[in-house]
Amino acid sequence: MTENPNSKQPKYDLEGRCLIFAKRTNIYVNNLPGTISNLENGKQLVRSAGSVGANYIEANESLSKRDFVMRIKISRKEAKESQFWLTLSEPKSEFQKEQNELIQESIELRKIFGAILEKSK
Repeated sequence: MTENPNSKQPKYDLEGRCLIFAKRTNIYVNNLPGTISNLENGKQLVRSAGSVGANYIEANESLSKRDFVMRIKISRKEAKESQFWLTLSEPKSEFQKEQNELIQESIELRKIFGAILEKSK
């Protein structure tokens, strides 16, 4: 979360937060042991974590409220999917803390997108 006191931008930069989540996830996946399950689950995790932010950016550029709501729902779904793949991954012991933090971030992102959906009704 970034805050620029000289800017009229919102206090919380959700696009930036999604980008950081995707980047952290990429680093996490790159440090997973090279087992067959980690390779396959890691590919899915990289896709879903990146899609969280990509769909949020699309939502912010939407042409209609319906399109906005659909993109936010996709972001929420991708955050939930990221949590699933993170839970399935099998990190080295030194990356278990990062796994737990990324799972927590995916949960928080999902809740944020849920709140956005509630306010959009």
